[in-house]
Amino acid sequence: MNVTELKKTANEIRKSVVTAVHSAKSGHPGGSLSSAEVLTWLYFEEMNIDPKDPKKADRDRFVLSKGHSAPGYYSALAERGFFPKEDLLTLRHVGSYLQGHPDMKHIPGVDMTSGSLGQGISAAVGMALSAKLSKESYRVFTLLGDGELEEGQVWEASMFAGFHKLDNLTVIVDNNNLQIDGPISEVCSPYPIDKKFEAFNFHVINVADGNDIEQVGAAFKEAREVKGMPKAIILHTVKGKGVSFMENQVGWHGKAPNDEQYAQAMAELNAIGEKL
Repeated sequence: MNVTELKKTANEIRKSVVTAVHSAKSGHPGGSLSSAEVLTWLYFEEMNIDPKDPKKADRDRFVLSKGHSAPGYYSALAERGFFPKEDLLTLRHVGSYLQGHPDMKHIPGVDMTSGSLGQGISAAVGMALSAKLSKESYRVFTLLGDGELEEGQVWEASMFAGFHKLDNLTVIVDNNNLQIDGPISEVCSPYPIDKKFEAFNFHVINVADGNDIEQVGAAFKEAREVKGMPKAIILHTVKGKGVSFMENQVGWHGKAPNDEQYAQAMAELNAIGEKL
């Protein structure tokens, strides 16, 4: 894909996020919208995957460690063709396979069930170690929230990954500076994030604008070329990106737009798409 196509894809993912959460009347739009570019890059450029064969042995693995951002994850999977986009309208409905957190037993393309913060990175580290032990070529990617870094398990997993030189692992942090209770710098600051990962023997890449697809792509290119140590990509993003009244508003961490707000959000995202 060229840059314009990638930008359009990220915008389509945002439209699907807003639509799914509105349909569910619950969910987490803020962190789903902030991560649209990285999900676009992973699923349309970076990862060795096949929607027609979601369990193929040599596929790259992805773990959504911040599992509550499932609307963004599901929207990327649907956009890539793992399941029909219309199924996004069943998000969180009784009987739907698209529940509030990803479920590897029921959703094509989901490699690990996640939800409890801190646990996803541990699963990803285990997958990366398994690949090394089995001499498999696949890579493992995991996406964390910055508030999630307050969980001690994150750093246990990072210490293990650094010690074992898991260079097939890329940890991505969606650093939008907001968690459910407010700014991360006020709740329980994990800063400096880059220095912490460096202390655990990671190669760290800071991305000034994690909502710029070209900067995101450059970070993954750098990460691919690093050997002998795990990688951490820290994306400085805007929570609620693309919807004016959601941007940088902590209240949109975990609530759905009403009909009027939905119409406004879709109008804004459609306008963005028309300009691309």
